Amino acid sequence: MSNQQSQDLRFSSFPRMRESSSVLKRMDTCFHGNDGKSQVSESPESLQQAFAAALLDPDLPCPPGLRTWNGSDPAQRFAVYRNNVLVSLVDALADTFPVTRELVGDEFFRAMASLFVRQMPPRSTQLVDYGAGMPAFIATFAPAASVPYLADVARLEYLRIQACHAADALPLAAEQLARVLAQPEQLPALRLIAHPALRLLCSPYAIVSLWAAHQGLIALGDVEPYHPESALVVRAGLEVEVITMPPGGDILLAHLLDGLSLGEAAARASTACDHFDLTANLALLLRHGAFSALHLPVET
Repeated sequence: MSNQQSQDLRFSSFPRMRESSSVLKRMDTCFHGNDGKSQVSESPESLQQAFAAALLDPDLPCPPGLRTWNGSDPAQRFAVYRNNVLVSLVDALADTFPVTRELVGDEFFRAMASLFVRQMPPRSTQLVDYGAGMPAFIATFAPAASVPYLADVARLEYLRIQACHAADALPLAAEQLARVLAQPEQLPALRLIAHPALRLLCSPYAIVSLWAAHQGLIALGDVEPYHPESALVVRAGLEVEVITMPPGGDILLAHLLDGLSLGEAAARASTACDHFDLTANLALLLRHGAFSALHLPVET
């Protein structure tokens, strides 16, 4: 893979909003008998908890007190509903982590995702929020241990989701940069404010190259999975980009995100990385709109 490919890999955008969860649709059952009175004495809260628990645990029986509108067996109807909920949530995870799924195959991914769903059900009706815990789950999922980079690829995919739905903000204007560059003696004290969509992921694996290969941008056979890469995730308008950081760029950016000045961050990056090039890294970050504001100390 050429230096240009490794330093500037862009990926296509996807819709900014995903539809709200459809898995919590009304089930045509109720908790009342023919006389209209409740058949169970538990509180509504305990009934909801029992219903939710049984929904995600196939070993639990159908919740008591359910009645169908047409007199059919509530247990059978509930089993269908339970399956639809699980399938819908697994489908949502497959949409969020497509490369993760391709790396292990659809059957393996769905089995793994089903276990995740049962352990960590959604806490929001917006499916775009679902899956934050999936990378950590994969990292401790023993059957996936033979693919050690799988969790970091999943982390990268979820960062793209976060970047896509982050708040809008204008990147630094050329005029702002020109004013600062006109006074180079002030650059060491400069503090840069990250764009809301900016994300950084450092990995001991070739996560950007693996992603790129599954987008058809490079050949999978050319990827060395155990080559460390750091991914810069940014959004330009509606387009989410994933870019490989040059040597030391991840260290520079991490310290800038921690609030250090440009001079302090550059010094630490230079100490940690023999091949660190401040000009190349700063130019890359500014070109891709990584920052939305800057601050200079006020002279007194």
